[in-house]
Amino acid sequence: MINTTHLHRGVISGLMFAATVLCLPVLADEPSSSPPIAFVGGQLLDGYEAPAIPDGVIVFEEGVITQLGPKEEVDIPLGAEIIDIGGHTILPGLIDNHVHVDLIGHGSYERYYEFLGGTERVLDVVPIAAKQMLRAGVTTALDLGAPFEILTLRERIEGGLIPGPELLISGPWITRVQYDTIPDSYEVVITSPQEAAQKTLELIDRGSDVIKTWEGLTQEDYIAVVTAAHSRGIKVHAHLYAPRAIEMAINAGVDVFQHVGSAGNPPYDETLINTIAHREIPIVQTISHRVWVYPSTQAFPSRLSRAEYRADMPDDIYKEFMASFENFHQLPYFRNAATEIRNSTQSAGQFIRAGARIGVGTDAASPLNMHLEAMWREMSALVDSGMTPLQVISAATKTNAEILGLFGDRGSLEVGKRADMLIVQGNPLEDINILGNVAVVVKQGELWFTEGSTVAPVTRANFFGGGSR
Repeated sequence: MINTTHLHRGVISGLMFAATVLCLPVLADEPSSSPPIAFVGGQLLDGYEAPAIPDGVIVFEEGVITQLGPKEEVDIPLGAEIIDIGGHTILPGLIDNHVHVDLIGHGSYERYYEFLGGTERVLDVVPIAAKQMLRAGVTTALDLGAPFEILTLRERIEGGLIPGPELLISGPWITRVQYDTIPDSYEVVITSPQEAAQKTLELIDRGSDVIKTWEGLTQEDYIAVVTAAHSRGIKVHAHLYAPRAIEMAINAGVDVFQHVGSAGNPPYDETLINTIAHREIPIVQTISHRVWVYPSTQAFPSRLSRAEYRADMPDDIYKEFMASFENFHQLPYFRNAATEIRNSTQSAGQFIRAGARIGVGTDAASPLNMHLEAMWREMSALVDSGMTPLQVISAATKTNAEILGLFGDRGSLEVGKRADMLIVQGNPLEDINILGNVAVVVKQGELWFTEGSTVAPVTRANFFGGGSR
């Protein structure tokens, strides 16, 4: 039994998802336990920057896409469960290229880790984050900085014990700057390039899927980390703001730039912007928690009191969660909000105009930046910064899969790839904010439905509504 809450946020009232299910007879030579499923009649976006298929069909079986295309070109197999999604759009499952599953949007890092007893209660928190990500249509996520205890979360998700996206992790980050307010298990503090190389290999041996670098590294440190990681076929993601650090990362061959332009740095020199763009170094800016979270909370403080948060959290965690937002405008995290909003907006436009290779990550659940809405808000912020909705959808699916080296089996809707997808009411090419109201999520062929939806097959439990899967 999975007892969680529904997605509906009240923006699209009721989610009247009037689906028709035709359960045709199963042929004798077909397995009866797992019939194919066909979504028909909706708009199909395949993850590429390509025209939508307005009346599309997609068929999947045993977790893999077997057919897709215009309705007249797809031969739906006998015995398939047919689900009418007319008036809706289906697109690849979203990939969040920067999350923290140990966080829930609590207002103060220092206070939060005191409440958790360091990492003593981290396993009480991570299922909340995982649940919210899946509910938001995120089927794959990269955690960039958490203790190795979260490997337990990955095992529980993979074992079907809790709902959540497929999780990749960096484990602790490599840094020369130690933060007293952050538990030691989050950081690997190095003092030399030799130690940087050694610790990189140790992290990989413990289970790191990528390596994350933080602050204070020298040029030689970056080179040592990259050389060691690449010797094992592992990519390096660098936490970067300052132009000098970015230049060192470029020279060292760092694979992915995280945060660039999203905080207290001034707008970048155009030469630096063009170097990143021309070398096609992927960037994941995480701008929405700067340009949206603080001003929107000022305008709509009620967003902090959503019913989903109360339902997702044990009583003591919810009480602490809400208490941390008292006088949120005075929280240290938002002390330089005006500067960071200005810089994030300007630098995002710089990278977009330069044609940089942009991925999508949220940095959720940093303060006030809850997983339930973070991906939609990041995509909306990128549209506001100059990308088209189609470009942003492709960035959050195809490009993100490419960045993670996973495009062989996900990131687009194609025959032979994993059946990872989401369905939303309406057309996100006209309004990207429609992605804030996910109606159905499919992860490796497993269907999850919003509680307010009437979509079938009616024999499956409603998405986060309880009952047997």
